[in-house]
Parts: sequence; structure tokens; C-alpha cells
Amino acid sequence: MRRREFITLLGAAVLPGTASAQTNPKVHRLGFLGVTSASSWASRFEAFQSGLREVGYDPGKSILIDAIWAEEQYDRLPVLAADLVRRKVDIILTYGTPGTLAAKRATTEIPIVFAYAGDAVGAGLVSNLPRPEANVTGNTYFLSELMVKRLELLKEAIPTITRAAVLVKPDNPLFKTTLPALQQAADTLKIELKPYDARDPADFEPVMIAMVKDRVQGLVIQEDAVYLTNLKRIVDLATTRSLPVASSSEFAEAGALITYGADFLSMCRHAAHFVDKILRGAKPAELPVNRATTFETILNARAAKSLGLTLPSMILLRADRVIE
Repeated sequence: MRRREFITLLGAAVLPGTASAQTNPKVHRLGFLGVTSASSWASRFEAFQSGLREVGYDPGKSILIDAIWAEEQYDRLPVLAADLVRRKVDIILTYGTPGTLAAKRATTEIPIVFAYAGDAVGAGLVSNLPRPEANVTGNTYFLSELMVKRLELLKEAIPTITRAAVLVKPDNPLFKTTLPALQQAADTLKIELKPYDARDPADFEPVMIAMVKDRVQGLVIQEDAVYLTNLKRIVDLATTRSLPVASSSEFAEAGALITYGADFLSMCRHAAHFVDKILRGAKPAELPVNRATTFETILNARAAKSLGLTLPSMILLRADRVIE
């Protein structure tokens, strides 16, 4: 039996000055395709609900959300997306490249909003940002640029680094875009870049052992949904083996040495604006994809101390936040 969790969220679409909308609102149905689990995405789901309130919806009135979760099993996404299509929802909300591609392949008619995606154009989610020209729109943050920045920060923090690793999830198409960019940056920085396949949590410890054997000096991590869900375990395994980690902002409190990333909660809130516009009659093809503009660099002085590293003063001064 497939594991499902249905979340019912009611939000009133109240049009200012429209009495009929207040007394007899239409009930809209929104299907949510979750790549991971309800518990791991709770804060982002709440951010989306907050966004609904910002645009005038009252949870409990006129939006019914069916949330269905793949529980980190990407091969289930096409079936779950097709299920939402059969339910004839008004909009499908999802996130990440695998979830959005599954929804896009399941329907060309139902509007699709992605809360965020690492590279909407590069991954083939939309044809261009100003006019998506399909039934898909949402937020993007150009992950390739972020991954390059993380490697650059790792080199700045540890000038002697000559060999770095990157975790790769082969069933996430976005790695085909980010890895070439990261390799080019590694060549420029005189760093040997070694990719290690890690499809699920069972692979984390074996690949860490392989990294130690290969004398890797640092690890760069992409924000794949499975990696984000298991970020504490990944960082703990790396720290135990004296491997400095550079990744997205979520990894900072877990003990990563360096994090540089986009504001996911902000993007999830903004996804509600896309939903609102579509429910009011706008077509996804005419709604420009929003490119994230807020990024944060966090350095973890505690992690540096545990790794026996002294962070250069210049990188500490430029950080948006330092965890002491």
C-alpha cells in the first residue's frame, strides 16, 4: 500500500469589495506533490500557508489542498503526479526538479507551480524565464552558480585544499547542469573534483569511507531533497571523518563549515502569489518565473574549531553570519 498523507488546508479567496466572493466563495482544489515527507517539509509548507494569508486567503475557507508524498522515492513521483491529475485539481504545487518534471509530464493542462527549482531553464522546466510558454511557472535560484560559489568559499577558507568531493544523486536531472559548472570552477581553482554517487541514506556512510580513502579534503553538497532531509546525518558522518562541508544554508546549524544559499522559505511564501494569480485567471505561461535575489553566507566557527581549522579573517568579515 502506498503511504499517503492528506493535508486539508482551507483558505478563503476574498476579493476586496466583492460581496458575493465573501458570502459564497468558490472552493478551489490544489494538489501538492511532495518529494520527501510532510515532517521534513513542515516549515516550508507553513511558509506557503503564510504566503496565502499575505494575499488575502484565510485558512479554513476556500482552498482544499490534497498533499501526497513520495517519501524520498523519486521513482514514485510519476504515479503520484498522475493521481493528482485524476483528481482534477485546479493547480498542482510541487518543488525541486524531479517533482516538477513529474508533474509536467503528467499534464499539459493543469497549471503547475514550483515553489523552487535549482535551474528552471537548464532542467527543462520552462523554455525561458520572462514567458515560460507552458503550464508551468514558479521560483528558481540557479543552483550552478551557488555550487560554484560554495567551492570558491571552501578554497578561500582552506587555501591548501587540492581535492574535493561532491555528492551526486543520479536520478535528479539537475546534476547534469550543476556538475559541469562545478568541474569548470574546480579546474580554475586547481582542485581535483571527485563525484560520489549517493542515491539514498544507505549510501552516505560508504561514500564517506571512500572519500577518506581517496584523501578528499572537503565536501560540496547540492540541495537535493533527499540530502536536505538527511542533512544532520550527512554532516555528522563528514565531521567524524574530518571532512569540511560546504552546502546550502540549511546545513549551517547542523555543523557544516560553510553555507551559501537562497532563502527557501521566502520562495515558498512567494509560491502562494503564483497560486493566487492563477486562481484569479492568469495563465502560467504569462507569469514570469521569479529568480531568487536573497542569498546568505554563513560560516560555522564551531565546526572550524572541531576540524582544527582557522578561518581567514577576510572570509569571516564578509560572512552574513558566523556561528560561534
